[in-house]
Amino acid sequence: MIKPPLEALLERVDNKYALVIVAAKRARQIKEGALSVVDLDTRNPVTAALEEIAAGKIRYEMPKLGIK
Repeated sequence: MIKPPLEALLERVDNKYALVIVAAKRARQIKEGALSVVDLDTRNPVTAALEEIAAGKIRYEMPKLGIK
């Protein structure tokens, strides 16, 4: 079973592709030393990033299309 559930994650992010990018970027930040904003018992940065997204602690912006 995936924790947090995919449905909970997709409520916070526009689509599954954006979810992958947001989670990967946040996991990289955590791995490089950024502190997690949720209390977890895991050392896995991907799990920490997904928990942060599910908790609504991570914000992101989609780039505007058509800007040159």
